[in-house]
Amino acid sequence: MRRDPNDLDRYTAGERVIHWTVGISFILAGLSGLVLFHPAFWPFTLLFGSSTWTRILHPYFGMLMALAFLLMTVWFWRLNRMSRVDWQWLGRIGEMVNGDDQNMPEQGKYNGGQKLLFWLLLIGTLLLLFSGIALWRAWFHFPVDQVRFAAVVHSAVAAVMIGLIMVHVYASIWVKGTIRAMWYGTVTRAWARQHHRAWYRQITGLGNGQPR
Repeated sequence: MRRDPNDLDRYTAGERVIHWTVGISFILAGLSGLVLFHPAFWPFTLLFGSSTWTRILHPYFGMLMALAFLLMTVWFWRLNRMSRVDWQWLGRIGEMVNGDDQNMPEQGKYNGGQKLLFWLLLIGTLLLLFSGIALWRAWFHFPVDQVRFAAVVHSAVAAVMIGLIMVHVYASIWVKGTIRAMWYGTVTRAWARQHHRAWYRQITGLGNGQPR
């Protein structure tokens, strides 16, 4: 795709790589985890070679996802700090859903929904990481009661995480021009002005940046 000189840079190549690393490893961990959760998902083992390889690879996919997300957290946590304006935005999210976002509170690089999702995914990732370690019998040996509790936590959190990621993907498709940012790293000025006005002013030098 040829770059339009009027486009705005939103993500660097490194940021896009770590995002797609998280996304792809989450999908692989999710598909292999579903196989371990219920026999109905057994056909997914064909993606990994066999049921044995599915069981072996699942925790490594999970570790890759967790480490990549934690690295992404180091990069992005400051931009995802919740502010008063973000909570106001969330309180009026119905307007956004109805397609009437012209008068929504101005947002910085991320809106209140994206920030809330970020923190929920971080909490979920940490819960999956620690409960997954307790279940990784090839390397760790915890008391059986702890393993059983970890299995319940791991399954429940995984289900919630799958739901959150589905919301994330849907929102990215629904807001036209969003996916392009993660493919090519750029957005149009019109997109930035409509969806992230405070960030648009900051990046173009037209005013103050992130709202407090």
